[in-house]
Amino acid sequence: MYFFDTGLFVAMLDDEAQDDLRANKNLGVYKGALYENMVGEALVKCGYGLYYYKREDSTLEEDFFVRTQQNLLPVEVKAKRGTAKSLRTLIQSDKYPDIQYGLKFTAGNIGFSDDIYTFPYFCAFLLKSYLKRIDKHLCEPEYPDNIL
Repeated sequence: MYFFDTGLFVAMLDDEAQDDLRANKNLGVYKGALYENMVGEALVKCGYGLYYYKREDSTLEEDFFVRTQQNLLPVEVKAKRGTAKSLRTLIQSDKYPDIQYGLKFTAGNIGFSDDIYTFPYFCAFLLKSYLKRIDKHLCEPEYPDNIL
């Protein structure tokens, strides 16, 4: 469950947690939830539905999914700079033929590696226009390898 307004989410935290967030320290257990909520809020405001996936027989889970004309894209939100194991599994598995690449939102810079486009959190509101641009290039006979 996500809040439609991340500010309301923060307002519902206890006073100590709010003070820590304002001081950008000791984010602890709230960090992951806060960043996921921010990205989820941006996706909803861009017109996307929020879809979560967890495979029953494993630890594979994915935060969100978005669809373009060409692909189903898993969206991972990382509170820390870490690997996106589930995202890589979905991309590499033959069980999910609609998934050719994925998206990761993190505190890092914009980049592309191993079929994963990486963006800073604040770029989530630009996702819809960016994906339209990718689809346009994928439909052309020859498109550049790097369209960042």
